[in-house]
Amino acid sequence: MADIRPFRALRYNPEKVTASNVVTQPYDKISPAMQERYYAASPFNLVRIILGRREAGDNTTDNVYTRAAGFGRQWREQGILRQDTAPSIYTYSQTFAAPSGKVFERRGFIALGRVEDYSAKVVYRHEQTLAKPKADRLDLLRATRAHYEQLFLLYEDSGEIDSLLATAAHPTIDVTDEYGVAHRVWQISDAAVVSAVQEKMREQKLVIADGHHRYETALNFRNECRAAAGAMNSEAPNEFVMMTFINLNDPGLLVLPTHRVVHSLKSFSADEFQRASREFFEVEDIDAALSPEKATAILQERGRGGTALLAVAANRVFVLHSLKAAASKFLAGLSQRQQSLDVVVLHKVLLEGVLKLSEESIRNQQNLSYVREAAEAVAAVRVAAEGKSAANVAFLINPCPVEKVREIALAGEVMPQKSTDFYPKLMSGLTAYALD
Repeated sequence: MADIRPFRALRYNPEKVTASNVVTQPYDKISPAMQERYYAASPFNLVRIILGRREAGDNTTDNVYTRAAGFGRQWREQGILRQDTAPSIYTYSQTFAAPSGKVFERRGFIALGRVEDYSAKVVYRHEQTLAKPKADRLDLLRATRAHYEQLFLLYEDSGEIDSLLATAAHPTIDVTDEYGVAHRVWQISDAAVVSAVQEKMREQKLVIADGHHRYETALNFRNECRAAAGAMNSEAPNEFVMMTFINLNDPGLLVLPTHRVVHSLKSFSADEFQRASREFFEVEDIDAALSPEKATAILQERGRGGTALLAVAANRVFVLHSLKAAASKFLAGLSQRQQSLDVVVLHKVLLEGVLKLSEESIRNQQNLSYVREAAEAVAAVRVAAEGKSAANVAFLINPCPVEKVREIALAGEVMPQKSTDFYPKLMSGLTAYALD
């Protein structure tokens, strides 16, 4: 049973700050250059809380987490952040252009969701998580006692909930981010509407689209609080976390691929890679000078018939398709659902099998980096020939259909980290959930 609650969101005061100067992309999407830009935008930019600067003199009493907590307190005292008076849910719309140029609107709503163990079969994950990011987010949550960023959860209906939340009112928040995405939020305080949404959501199964590390951080924090209290209080603030709920059938639910760049190998030969890969795939040489756009088009075309991957070396490009029986030794123990995923085949057969990267090195990104844009992945390899990059080979993949994400999650299975890239990201700083 999905337990959804309205809440009194902590929000930036529009009388004191301009929204575009204080909101940010999610913490794990903020590059060092973006961090500097956010710092310069406003002394009240949320980056100071969700991804503050680490300083040489940091110690147990003055560090990135204590400073984040201090900013949160100060901004509330100064009225920069203020809490809504009425428990509400918040309709959230994002209007954006896809890489194809087509414009979409994705609609959902922000509310609290009960933190559930995966074994309760209410909330389902689809990706593996890493210990280090969870430890970082847990330290931040302990210090600030507030959730400043939303989790991205999927539910499924025929549009009834969106209809309940439809409004002709002017948005409460209206801001466009650095990628040209328009984010609009409407505060919905009508108790009858809220109750109707809660009832519609009650029987939903929720799939985490984005925010696996933060969800498991909320789980760990809830368990800590229960242990400290010596009992479970099902209505305690720490039993809930702030979530954005998006309908699986929303036409604006766009999943982009995340490409892989393998770098810093002790040795790499495109000829040897081709020879080794032929045991497991049909491998075709194609024009090494093709553009990223052409590469993506070829990949999409070949992917219609099953698994298709594109490997880009400095002076060679290969299409790998038609998986052979010999590959099964690397896929043993995985379900047919998992084996049908291009990203699983890439990790198990090529990264681990052919290139001999260990699961641990992949988790720690020792020889692997992730990029959204095909052009960036291709460029990293091509400049390596000039000594300007340590990239050895880039792997371009097709996006994972959202239906497969749901199937994997509801089956209790997982995909490799960064298997999905739901675009656009939820903006951080629109609402916050304070536990105190």
